[in-house]
Amino acid sequence: MRTTSLIRLLTLSLVSSTLAKEAPPLAGDVGLLKRQEAPAAGGAYEGHDDKTITNGGLQGTTFNGKNVPEGISLQSADFAETIKDGYWLVEFFSPQCHHCKAFAPTWQTLYEFYYTQDVLPQGSGSGEADSDLNSFTRYYNFRFAKIDCLANGDACAENAIGSFPTVVLFKDGEKVKNNVGARDIKAMSKWVEETLETIRPGSRPKGGPKLPKVGDHAVEKTLMPEQPPQPAMDAAATRTGSSSKTMVSATKVAELVPSIPNNKGKSKAFTAESFQRLVTTTHDPWFVKFYAPWCGHCQALAPNWQGMARQMRDQLNVGEVNCEVEKRLCKDVRVKSYPTLLFFRGGERIEYDGLRGLGDLIEFANKAVAVAEPLMDVTAAKFAELEKKEEVLFLFFYDHATTSEDFAALDRLVMSLIGHAKLVKTNDTELCERYKISTWPRLLVSRDGKPTYYTGLSPRDMRDFRRVLNWMQTVWLPIVPELTASNAQEVMNGKLVVLGIISRERPEEFVIAKREIKNAALEWIDKQTQAFQLERQELRDSKQLRIEEAEDRNDQRALRAAKSIRINMDDIERKEVGFAWVDGVFWERWLRTTFGTSVLTDNERVVMYDYDNHRYWDNTMTGNPIVPSRTSILETLPRVVSSPPKISPKRTTTVLGHAWLVFRTQLFEHPLVSAAVAIGLLVGIVVMARRGGKHVGMDRLPSYFKVGEKGGVNDGLLGGSSGGGSGQVLVVSAPRRHADRSLDYFGSRYDYDHAETMDISLHDIDTVHQADDVNIATWLRAFRNQLAANANSQVMKGIK
Repeated sequence: MRTTSLIRLLTLSLVSSTLAKEAPPLAGDVGLLKRQEAPAAGGAYEGHDDKTITNGGLQGTTFNGKNVPEGISLQSADFAETIKDGYWLVEFFSPQCHHCKAFAPTWQTLYEFYYTQDVLPQGSGSGEADSDLNSFTRYYNFRFAKIDCLANGDACAENAIGSFPTVVLFKDGEKVKNNVGARDIKAMSKWVEETLETIRPGSRPKGGPKLPKVGDHAVEKTLMPEQPPQPAMDAAATRTGSSSKTMVSATKVAELVPSIPNNKGKSKAFTAESFQRLVTTTHDPWFVKFYAPWCGHCQALAPNWQGMARQMRDQLNVGEVNCEVEKRLCKDVRVKSYPTLLFFRGGERIEYDGLRGLGDLIEFANKAVAVAEPLMDVTAAKFAELEKKEEVLFLFFYDHATTSEDFAALDRLVMSLIGHAKLVKTNDTELCERYKISTWPRLLVSRDGKPTYYTGLSPRDMRDFRRVLNWMQTVWLPIVPELTASNAQEVMNGKLVVLGIISRERPEEFVIAKREIKNAALEWIDKQTQAFQLERQELRDSKQLRIEEAEDRNDQRALRAAKSIRINMDDIERKEVGFAWVDGVFWERWLRTTFGTSVLTDNERVVMYDYDNHRYWDNTMTGNPIVPSRTSILETLPRVVSSPPKISPKRTTTVLGHAWLVFRTQLFEHPLVSAAVAIGLLVGIVVMARRGGKHVGMDRLPSYFKVGEKGGVNDGLLGGSSGGGSGQVLVVSAPRRHADRSLDYFGSRYDYDHAETMDISLHDIDTVHQADDVNIATWLRAFRNQLAANANSQVMKGIK
């Protein structure tokens, strides 16, 4: 190439690059230019007004005259920690996805519309801040957020995001539902409305709210339950009238909510609107019955329910909902059976599943009343007094550094403990010394003075509502509870229960027996704790020996393997042992039919009951009955829990029932046995199908036949002479399939295309030998030879 040509090319490239820098972008290249200038972290694209650069987040704008702050942009580092509380509607997007860009205006408008809703007009705030009483976010604990999957790939991968955009609903950090792809604002609003209605039933308008068009900044406000309609206003009008509107609304709601709970001593009948106004939008405690008029159990409960309402006058609000009338409300509350009894307070609820006697309902209601009171802060002296009254006490230790988040998580637990145990808090130094508390906050349970500690120590573990509640459920029973119909499953499932059968009618023996069973339980727990610690130490020592051995050999691979060993005591299978007592007089019939014992004739006894395997032990090693004494129980229990038991058990089922139990246990608990049984059943079905199929249908009949008449004993098919017309007649019927196979012996002159069976008549044969079950092919071959030997025989074939 010439030098002049090379100079020309370089000159052209410089000129074109200079023009490109100076020339403004064309309209069609705006999107491309923005993608090129997008920041690496989030990626920029347009907001719903076609002017705002969102950088991947929700923008701060105004809607219906209210300021809307910039939305929440989540990051991988604190994703789980951020969404662990409340409801979160999160959009997973990519700044390079054109579907995400098209969906951005819809998402922005949806966020603005719901953020500015006046959900609770009794509040004093404008609703523009999350802390206002009138805030949508505070009322529903519902938030909108986005996360850029290009910059935060870890969080998107952990949530199995495979396409963009994907919108996921989280509740307390757990995924509830997700939608893949862009949706219009109507579909998204329907999803949000369904969720909000489940959070606070009856709080949303029937038919849904009036929605804005994508890109609008105002919309006519929808008539909420018990609210007058309000048209969209500009910012000035909204701010001017907000104060007076709030005062009027607050006065109205205050008049509707009674200041004294249940001041008439009656159960209030709810509609959807009144339920929303009095239950879901207040912090007042309510005990509510959901029923159907035709339900027999509901009819039986009605007198006790009204009696409980009278007893709880001026103490606890009591209500009821007819689910035949308020079907939508019952569906939103997720009522699945009648009657359903729910206790509500401040948006939280628990279900009462105990007995429905008047005394049982009043006992639960009295415990529920205490929920409205602040969490008790106790000293060492006050805690000692509570220990005398309560068998189970949960104690929360705090100090000056404990945050409001820790106390908020603690308050959420109170509702779940109703009817089970009492929760108190303390910062008393004497109690800290008594229970050797060195880190705060800390949680323990005291059962009959014996502490059991919650193992979580980090702030995250202490605020994990589900984990803390699961631990509480394992220890909220007393060490030796009374066995009742309401707690029987909880006491017996998965345990070997040392069950004391005692009688309240003999007070002295009753007190002594309970004390002996409790002493035995406490001593057994101490021994098991020591054994647990010893076993854990042995596992740690074994790990240390492996490490030292690998270091001595300078084996790096073995050293890494030894260090990677994790000691998890939960993986070690143990038969948990529980203790309980039962009123032998009240449950006399059940005890007699199950264990063959009666407190009326056999005095106080103890049985060790393995409910899961339907077996029990009621005798010691020497054959004597187990009695409620510490010595008798502790001598027998180790022999029962050993594997296999050193004392033969008795069965609570028949022989057939026991056989079925063993088969079921082997089948469902051992995968190899289950697989072998399944394969055996499959093979058996195939074999039976093949054998049975041979006897089904005309073309499945066996290839044998019987001759219609019998001749003499010495007559043979091939032997004997033929006479005239006085010969015997032989009629043979064979299946069509065999006829098709065998008529070749006679030639092809017979028409049997439409024949089901073939009948052959033999004439002029004097004697015919009769033989049963002769193969048709062999017989016809011999028959053809016979015909050839008898020239004057006539063969007629009839097709039927």
